Amino acid sequence: MSAVLEELAAGGVRLAVPLLLASAGELLSERAGVLNLSVEGMMLTGAFAGVAGALASGSATVGVVCALAAGLAVALLQAVLSVTLRADQIVTGITVNALALGGTTYGARLLFGDGGTDPVPGFDPLPVPGLSGIPVLGPALFSQSALGYTAFALVAVLAVACARRTSWGLTVDAVGEDPATADRCGLPVRAVRYAVVLLTGLTSGLAGAQLALSEVHAFSDNITAGIGYLAVVAVIAGRWRAWPTVAACLFFGVAQALQFTAPALGLHLSAPLLTTLPYVFALLAVSGLVGRSRAPGALTRPFVRGA
Repeated sequence: MSAVLEELAAGGVRLAVPLLLASAGELLSERAGVLNLSVEGMMLTGAFAGVAGALASGSATVGVVCALAAGLAVALLQAVLSVTLRADQIVTGITVNALALGGTTYGARLLFGDGGTDPVPGFDPLPVPGLSGIPVLGPALFSQSALGYTAFALVAVLAVACARRTSWGLTVDAVGEDPATADRCGLPVRAVRYAVVLLTGLTSGLAGAQLALSEVHAFSDNITAGIGYLAVVAVIAGRWRAWPTVAACLFFGVAQALQFTAPALGLHLSAPLLTTLPYVFALLAVSGLVGRSRAPGALTRPFVRGA
């Protein structure tokens, strides 16, 4: 049984790492008033660019740089549409995702053909001596790839640096709650919103690289399969707070991993039911049935100076 629990924990954490990265940037973006449904497109584009860059250069590190650049490019498009042009954030997010899905699918046909034969350079697990042998949690936390450890460190840094009691965290919250008042107080509302959207692009691009270069070492059509949307829901389920959002990401990861380990645990549940479990919880989170929460006051509302 302990071996099964170790497998469940390890699989859950691996599946949660891309969610943690994407939701780390999305949390700040939503706190500043910008809803990025385009996280899915940022991740998908990052995964495609990461694999393309790794194959072209023969270096997984170059692939990560390409993934970051691709995520940043999609985020810049989202920022121009939602912050500068003040377009509807939900509509633009869905549109950007559709564009990313079509573009990466077409690009994969051109570059990879039917899957390609060349191995994709990637990142292998790097167990930490001693710590990786801890029962249950050791393999889950201390047998990650270099990107996995980077993800943990980045999420922790963002959680501390952008906490609600830091100057940057207070600035982000002020812009997201009442941008007009923040503007009158001298805060650069548009610059802050641009910054958090671009940060979301970087973390989401890295999430795509983690998925493609650390987990599967390949790219396939729609490889993200809705993970970006789950990252948005994790922020809502976490009530726009850092550590509850981390907990929601871990829950989603374990729920996804459960479909592979349920038979060994004696849970005879249908595969479709286990596959939909994270999304059922997502619906409960959005509906408020798992706890009351209040969104940032200006979430999805464009800022118009003087309005």
